Amino acid sequence: MFFIFSCKKSTTVLFDKSHFDGLSGNRKEKYLDSLVGSLKSKKNDATVRDIYLKIAAEYYYINNPKKSLDVSLKSLQLSKDSNDSIRIAKSLYYVGDCYENSKKDTAYFYYLKAQKVYEKIQDNDNVGRMLFNKAYVLFYDGNYVECEVEISKALQYLKKSTNHQLIYSCNTLMGNCLEKLVNYDKALWYHKMALSDLEKMKINDNDKNEINNYNVTSIINICNLHDLKGEFPKSIKKLQALLSEELKKKWTRLYANVLSNLAYSKMRNGDYENVESMFFESLKIVDSIGIEPDILYKKIHIGEYFLTQKDTIKSIESLKEANQLAIKIKSSNEILTSLKLLSKIDKKKSLFYTNEYIKVSDSINIVQKNTHNKYARIEYETSRIEDENKVLTKKNFYILIISFGLILLLVTIIVMRYLKYKNKKLQFLKKQQEANEEIYQLLTEQHEKINVAKENEKAKIAKELHDGVMNKIYGVRMNLGFFNSKIDAKIIEKRKEYIFELQNIENEIRTISHDLSRGSFFEGNDFNVLLSSLIENQKDISSTQFKYLNDETFAWATIQNIYKINLYRIIQEAILNINKYANAKNCEIRIQKKKDNLLKLSITDDGDGFDLKKKNNGIGLSNMKERANSLKGQFNIESKIGEGTKIEVMFNFQTLS
Repeated sequence: MFFIFSCKKSTTVLFDKSHFDGLSGNRKEKYLDSLVGSLKSKKNDATVRDIYLKIAAEYYYINNPKKSLDVSLKSLQLSKDSNDSIRIAKSLYYVGDCYENSKKDTAYFYYLKAQKVYEKIQDNDNVGRMLFNKAYVLFYDGNYVECEVEISKALQYLKKSTNHQLIYSCNTLMGNCLEKLVNYDKALWYHKMALSDLEKMKINDNDKNEINNYNVTSIINICNLHDLKGEFPKSIKKLQALLSEELKKKWTRLYANVLSNLAYSKMRNGDYENVESMFFESLKIVDSIGIEPDILYKKIHIGEYFLTQKDTIKSIESLKEANQLAIKIKSSNEILTSLKLLSKIDKKKSLFYTNEYIKVSDSINIVQKNTHNKYARIEYETSRIEDENKVLTKKNFYILIISFGLILLLVTIIVMRYLKYKNKKLQFLKKQQEANEEIYQLLTEQHEKINVAKENEKAKIAKELHDGVMNKIYGVRMNLGFFNSKIDAKIIEKRKEYIFELQNIENEIRTISHDLSRGSFFEGNDFNVLLSSLIENQKDISSTQFKYLNDETFAWATIQNIYKINLYRIIQEAILNINKYANAKNCEIRIQKKKDNLLKLSITDDGDGFDLKKKNNGIGLSNMKERANSLKGQFNIESKIGEGTKIEVMFNFQTLS
């Protein structure tokens, strides 16, 4: 069963084998016609080509070679368009089959072309099959010597094949060919080899009915050889063993052939009991079926039988009918056989039949000679075309090589000019970079001088606050405490308020003093410890479990404070947002060092999340993004409702160096 699905429309082309087999002859043809019409609009692919081949085969089986040929040629064209060697060969094979009964030389030509393609793709089984088909054409054209050569080649290709059915057919045809070449012993050997192939087919569970047909056919062939060698008792024994009611019921034609051959063997052995009835029963069967070659053989045998019975009138009548039928179906060997017998029996027309025999024999010899030349010419012309194609291919190859060389030279020139331009550009950029570095160095030195001045100024202010203002305020507080010993209630309460306010002022100034004197927040402190402390402090104020992961081998001391400050503030802002909005159970904060001086911060929580498209960025997110941009880094946030939020910051910690 084959299917083809169309992407543009919801239509399907279907070949249903079981449904097809149940149709009558006309309906089968209409069904195949409809499939061909459906395939015309389909894209050319392997499945379409396979269905075309299947349809071609079915047309052939319902005895419509014209439509089978049309479809096979269509498949051949599609296969060539797609450079599909397997289906090109199969299409050529099918075209040859279509010509087999009408134009044997054309069939031979297509089988030869298919053989060449199969040889290229190293499909030995199908090479053997094409050689067999060529030999079959040669055999029925009476070219037995060349037939033997082709079959020998086929068997050589099939030495390692497991296709025992094809090997059986080759051995059978070889046996028949050698029979025509009067090499009876060797022919008998090949027919016995064919029987051994049937045993292998039984092991492989081939169709039992098919094997039985082959078995009966092989035994008939063997018995024909026994008859030709005069071993009639052997032939009679084997043929009698084949006759059965089952054979008569299931395989009528085979039964008729066995019956006719048995009658012939008995007649040649001098045993005429029931021979006449056996001949006429077999003739009646094949006549009802309408198989003209079988009818022809039966009539010749009946003519020979009447000759043994001295009934020349019936013998001449039967042989004349056989001669007319042989002429009708163009069976040259049987024409000669009937004429030869008539020349011996019909004394009045003996000379006429003898002359006709000589005329037909000469004509057949001429035809066979021409046929031999014709097939030799087909082989030669095909070989010549192949040689011309090889020469053309060689020329094209040289043209291709020269073209490739010229293109390579052109590309080399372009690349060299580009590299020269690139080198100049790099030199310019290098000079520009050196100038930028010099400017940056000057700016850095200036910045350091400014920082030193700021630090000195802060230290001076801190010292003044601590040593001057603080001491004075402390003295005032002590005096107020002393005067507090007065017993006037209002004065005492008023003084307490001043003392409390002075304590607040003292604490505030002390805090400012300490902050100013500390210098930078991160100097003298391990950055990892500061981050760990920030995250650890969340345990007391948040329900979220925070986890901090970092590369402990990373030397934070080598990183400029500007990176650490911004990194710290981004983490601080993210923690604040998680505590306020996320309702997260877990949050992981990870800092990783990547290649090429890259630092990656990722903050991932399993909280409520939010829709990035609908929610406007708040001040917190904006601040984080601005801090990342200030470091010339990348800021990315991913969030979905119900799936938490992930923030990633990536920057090069030497960009601002």
